[in-house]
Amino acid sequence: MMEERRMVTTLLLLVLGQITTALEVPLDLSQPPTITHQSPKDYIIDPRENIIIHCEAKGKPHPSFSWTRDGTHFDIDQFPNVNMRPRSGTLVVDISHEKAEHYEGTYQCTARNDHGTAISHNIVVRQSRSPLWSKEKIKPIVVQEGVPLVLPCRPPAGLPPPIIFWMDNNFQRLPQSRRVSQSLNGDLYFSNVLRTDSRNDYICYARFPHTQTIQQKQPITVKVLNLDAINDTVAAFYNDTDLFSEEPADKRRPTFLTPSGPSSSKMVLRGQVLEMECIAEGLPTPEISWTKVSGELPGERTSFLHYQKTLRIVNVSEADAGEYRCEARNPLGSVHHTIHVTVKAAPYWISGAPKNLILAPGENGALTCRASGTPKPSISWAMNGVPIENSPSDMSRKVDDDTIIFTNVQTGSKAVYQCNVSNEYGYLLSNAFVNVLSEPPRVLTPAHQVYQVIRNHHALLDCSSFGSPIPEITWFKDSRASTLNSDPYKVYDNGTLEIQGVQTKHSGKYTCVATNMLGISENHVYLEVKEPTRILKQPEYRVVQRGRAAVFACKVKHDPTLTPTMTWLKDDDELPDDDRLIVDSDSLTITDVNDNDAGVYTCIMNTSLDHDSASAVMSLSESPDPPTDLELTDPKKRSVHLTWTPGNENNSPIEKFIIQYEDSLHHKGHWHNLTEVSGMKTTAHLKLSPHGHYIFRVLALNGVGLSQPSLPSRMYKTEPAAPDENPTDVHGQGTEHDNLVISWKPLTPTQANGPGLKYRVSWRQKGVHNDWVTATVHNASKFVVSGTPTFVPYELKVQAVNDHGAGPQPAISHGYSGEDLPLAAPDNVQVQVISSTQAAVHWEAVPTRLLRGHLKGYRVYYWREQSLHKHSHHHTEKQVLTFSGNHTHGKLPGLHPFSQYALHIRAFNGKGEGPPSSIQMFETPEGVPDAPSSLAVTDSNVDSLTLEWSPPHGHNGHIIGYTLKYQPVNNTHELGPLEELALPPNETSVTLLNLKYSTRYKFYLNAKTMVGAGPAISQEAVTIMDKAVASRQVDIATQGWFIGLMCAIALLILILLIICFIQRNKGGKYPVKEKEDAHTDPEFQPMKEEDCTFGEYSDNEDHKPLKGSRSPSNGTVKREDSDDSLVDYGEGGDGQFNEDGSFIGQYSGKSGSRDNPDGPESSEAPSPVKAMNSLNSFV
Repeated sequence: MMEERRMVTTLLLLVLGQITTALEVPLDLSQPPTITHQSPKDYIIDPRENIIIHCEAKGKPHPSFSWTRDGTHFDIDQFPNVNMRPRSGTLVVDISHEKAEHYEGTYQCTARNDHGTAISHNIVVRQSRSPLWSKEKIKPIVVQEGVPLVLPCRPPAGLPPPIIFWMDNNFQRLPQSRRVSQSLNGDLYFSNVLRTDSRNDYICYARFPHTQTIQQKQPITVKVLNLDAINDTVAAFYNDTDLFSEEPADKRRPTFLTPSGPSSSKMVLRGQVLEMECIAEGLPTPEISWTKVSGELPGERTSFLHYQKTLRIVNVSEADAGEYRCEARNPLGSVHHTIHVTVKAAPYWISGAPKNLILAPGENGALTCRASGTPKPSISWAMNGVPIENSPSDMSRKVDDDTIIFTNVQTGSKAVYQCNVSNEYGYLLSNAFVNVLSEPPRVLTPAHQVYQVIRNHHALLDCSSFGSPIPEITWFKDSRASTLNSDPYKVYDNGTLEIQGVQTKHSGKYTCVATNMLGISENHVYLEVKEPTRILKQPEYRVVQRGRAAVFACKVKHDPTLTPTMTWLKDDDELPDDDRLIVDSDSLTITDVNDNDAGVYTCIMNTSLDHDSASAVMSLSESPDPPTDLELTDPKKRSVHLTWTPGNENNSPIEKFIIQYEDSLHHKGHWHNLTEVSGMKTTAHLKLSPHGHYIFRVLALNGVGLSQPSLPSRMYKTEPAAPDENPTDVHGQGTEHDNLVISWKPLTPTQANGPGLKYRVSWRQKGVHNDWVTATVHNASKFVVSGTPTFVPYELKVQAVNDHGAGPQPAISHGYSGEDLPLAAPDNVQVQVISSTQAAVHWEAVPTRLLRGHLKGYRVYYWREQSLHKHSHHHTEKQVLTFSGNHTHGKLPGLHPFSQYALHIRAFNGKGEGPPSSIQMFETPEGVPDAPSSLAVTDSNVDSLTLEWSPPHGHNGHIIGYTLKYQPVNNTHELGPLEELALPPNETSVTLLNLKYSTRYKFYLNAKTMVGAGPAISQEAVTIMDKAVASRQVDIATQGWFIGLMCAIALLILILLIICFIQRNKGGKYPVKEKEDAHTDPEFQPMKEEDCTFGEYSDNEDHKPLKGSRSPSNGTVKREDSDDSLVDYGEGGDGQFNEDGSFIGQYSGKSGSRDNPDGPESSEAPSPVKAMNSLNSFV
């Protein structure tokens, strides 16, 4: 908003300045000369370049030019190297054959025509100079450490004066500070020297800016030594005498090295720069401060340079005169110096230079030359370059000091008047002409000009005109119903129309009319009012962690007819060229933020008429600085108060403080967390243990992370005491059948509360009225009691004791002495067969008195003795199921049908297993058989196939026959009617007759017992082709028309391939959908039901139900229904049951691939069908 106001103010000042500018005469009208451009009064030239002395002027007729040099006429024709530019007075001096210094001097240009003469100011031409340093031999400077030192520079005088700086041999600037600094005259001052100031390359450089040359002084060597070193190593060079006899430099109060004395004076000209310096020596190094005795320092124009040693005031005014005081201070005292400043002034205009005067015949006017200066300047007038007192008299002219008054002027009064204002510090020279004209009005502003203004701003519509007498300007809007001369309209003397606070209703056509006694002229302009540019969503303050991303939003609304341009700045400068900074249409994103990204980000939206801007600061958040100033207060036996001072939060609030301790007595070098407090607190009450040597430190935590630890506090020691607690986790159990091992978790050194820690262990048999037996142990965590009875309960106690007493009365724990193997086996074992693969077993638990330990469970060992089939083998591999806890029944899964089994049971405790129970025998009934071992087609004819197979490996009972099912399969993998054939058990082959030629068939074969049919095995085969049909097909293939058709198809395919290849090379694209359809797996292609009467068939989907096939009545073996719970099953092998009998193991058995007519499956792909055979179909 401030920038908008500043822009509007600048615009108004610019226009108002134009309003008050002198009236310009169009160049098509006669007028005296006017100087439009000239070289500066003090003109320093580069001797390597041609000299160009400018003098440009305008007038009607165009003026001619002449020059004077050092007060005499300068005839350029006498100087072949000097040329004057055409229609110009500018001189060009070619110095390629002559030195530039030959043309030094004071030049003045004169421009004249029939109506008068104008002259330039004096132009003093001087050649820039950059002389070399005079040859000199500089001796090394040897000084005592701590004393002041001044290294002189004394550069050669140049034009303009050189810029001074100090560097070393490597062209690196010498470091400066409060102790070491450069003065205004270029000397290098040391308030006190240090040993580190010793070096041999103190080099003063002078840079002459006009010629861009640098001159170098000889290097200065400085050696800083202490008193002993000076006497030992340097005295030999001075006739073996001590260079210094006084003591080494001590601390001292400040004194000024420059300026000297208590006061000084300085004169400065108005508008120039005032620089004052005070450089002091002392030890420690003094600090410099400045004050103005007679008032305040001008804040906006004041700056301090060279570490406060130089006071600089720019654009000096008379108000800056007075007394200034500089003060040097260090801990030993202070000193001050007063500088009296006087301000003089070269002449300067009070209300501007005299302006050209344009009058009609008979009019009156005046030229004013009003200036000031210190001392007061004198004013002189000239006409056409001649002192006015020597000019022809004119009755219409009267000179009155700084004003010339004209009355009833006539055409002959045309002339150019010069006003010269001067004092001892300078002069002002100005030309102003008087032109007498009679001209009707003319509007100079271009016709139909369009002004665009932002709503609520000021509009300034120009109506620049000329006429003599001066025309009167009148403005109208749209129609000429009324003049625009009231709010919000204002008409200035130069014709400009101002509209304040422009609104949309002010848009339209405006007419300005210029009128004088000689005529009238008008012009039309147009005003368009635009909506202001506004930032709707400004960037907001961001606190970002290093490595994260920051986003600044900048959403803008602007007039739709204006084109906006968004610019982002960082710290009022362009954004760095970094790929991490991403500028979008309405945001700036900074990724992977680092330390250099912190700063002020400004969004600027510019249009051709206005702009808006908004800024936001981004700060980086870091983990906090560590706390400081740790202090311990309120010490007690077992506590102390800790206070601290928080460190810097680093833009993220501290959430909490973590107090850590180190016990150097017990865990030296190890820090442990003691407590935490809120981030709002700076104190904590710390509870401590006896007999500790504590050191504390504090860490701060904020949203970024933990700070570094604070510096440790002082050590705090607590006195020893008896233990406050006893060992925990007291257990008693035996490792042998006649012992008891008592174990516990020992106390830590901190829990011991003092030296001499030991344990008092007590025990007694539970339920027996015996006294406690006690033993004391050191540095142990268990104790073994021997000679105990087997597996009896005990009561246990363990108490901590140290040199300062015993701990509290311990709690009683319980345990058992050692276990031994169970003495008895489970009794009354019974087996109940549930199905051909499952049996249930029951037993009676072993009495507790015979377990001699904690019962862990029962293990059932069972094995398959033999199969009941007459050709079976004997099996002896044992299996085991574990039933955890006090179970007395379980189930045996995964048994083989038609087999004989045996089992026995053992109880087990923590020591091991007891004796086995008696062996129980049981048999499993018949089940369904396995699938036949193999199925193959051994003979294939036109209308018959022969199949052979092998019996199942697992009969699981008596095989009573086989079932063979088969059905045809066409080329679309659809199945035909299913045929079924029953076969006797002793058959292993069959021949199927009356089959169709050249047809694929699928076969399913399974065996069956009295229980039911087993899983099926499948196979496929194709009958061979009939010779007559094959012959007819061959005959067709040899026909000419058929061969021609095939050739035409092949040619067409070839042409299509060539077209596709050309399109592909051209980058042709195919629709994705077509490509997907072209590559779809044939298995997933849909088939309409009406395409064929057969169900779908896929050789990879044999186990899925076949569409259109019939399910055999006994083709599937179903598991028998069971209401048994899983808790009845033991674990096979490593399986386990929980104590409540829940099943946590898994019984696994071998399983094969089972095929049946309801879900046929084939492991190999069908044989390919020849192309000609594809013409065949099922009848």
